[in-house]
Amino acid sequence: MRKALFVIFGLIFLIVAFSSTIPRLVEERQNKIVAKPPYKALERAALLFKQLQVADLHADSLLWGRDLLEHSSYGQVDIPRLSDGNVTLQVFSLPTKSPHGLNIESNDDKTDDIFRLALVERWPRDTWNSLTARALLQAKRLHQFADASHGNFIVIESAADLTAYLERRRAHPTLTAGLLSIEGAHALDGKLENLDTLYRAGYRMMSPSHFFDNDIGGSAAGVQKIGLTDKGREWVRQMETRHMIVDLAHASPRTIEDVLAVATRPVVVSHTGVKGTCNNNRNLTDDQIRGVAAKGGLIGIGYWDTAVCGTDARAIVKAMRYVSDRVGVEHVALGSDFDGAVTTPFDTTGLVEIVEAMLDAGYSESDIRLIMGGNALNFLQQNLPEN
Repeated sequence: MRKALFVIFGLIFLIVAFSSTIPRLVEERQNKIVAKPPYKALERAALLFKQLQVADLHADSLLWGRDLLEHSSYGQVDIPRLSDGNVTLQVFSLPTKSPHGLNIESNDDKTDDIFRLALVERWPRDTWNSLTARALLQAKRLHQFADASHGNFIVIESAADLTAYLERRRAHPTLTAGLLSIEGAHALDGKLENLDTLYRAGYRMMSPSHFFDNDIGGSAAGVQKIGLTDKGREWVRQMETRHMIVDLAHASPRTIEDVLAVATRPVVVSHTGVKGTCNNNRNLTDDQIRGVAAKGGLIGIGYWDTAVCGTDARAIVKAMRYVSDRVGVEHVALGSDFDGAVTTPFDTTGLVEIVEAMLDAGYSESDIRLIMGGNALNFLQQNLPEN
């Protein structure tokens, strides 16, 4: 009996060790940075950066199961690094389903790597088959981080929340905040009524699709790359009724066109590149750039190679310049895709490198203030629910 118990306890130990080690190994392989911190910049850039309000429209950090209250030696974002990196607000977006072998050309919905991650990370059983349950779990985790932060991290759900937080941050500049978003309306489990459920959990932004087509609309990386469905048009209407922000990142060209045709409120493209500097299936055309801007929207420029065809801040700023030259700096924002299974030039403490590259590219200090965070904060102030 004692030998049998020893074997059982040994197996339990191995299972626990396996489930705690594998997610870290996976993330270390998926979310790499080109250069480790600390990051340096010339004095003018460093001084300007300290004065900025920085806001980033997209990071997938919740997915990996890390305690985001702890300063991690791997990954690209956690709450201490947001604070150290002078980040005023980070949008935390959640992919709820991801096809195996995903690519930017063609994916179907028949496989689900996040199911495997849920098993390894020991998510509750209801998350195994419910994408809505996965979203609710991660929203709960972000609120738990806020509750345990002793007021140093705040979850923003309304314009009033944002106003109060920014006022408080003026006296306490190490504070940071997050806002919840979802990649792909398949997170609704096919039921538009789940939009209310996710709204109550704190989600304020959602894209119609992610890496595959769904019953709302097509993906740029889907098989058929369909447009917005009739159900998708109703989804846009219900999103706007709730003052939830429609995110066109990953949407197919037809879906982008259809959303822009029916939307009555501004939209965002939270993390993207542009074909003008990096021509591939993932990135925006000039017409799409102009369409988003005409709606009063924002385009968040990503930091990874598929977005900007480069692995440094200069490539990021080249894409920013392309957009701002066509529609104005007021429509450009940061859209890192940190922790989104991408390699980035730096982690979230290295954004001063973007400021230095922007100064080198001839951007004025006032334009830099807008692109690095002013535009995103103004947009959220104007488009989130009032209370």
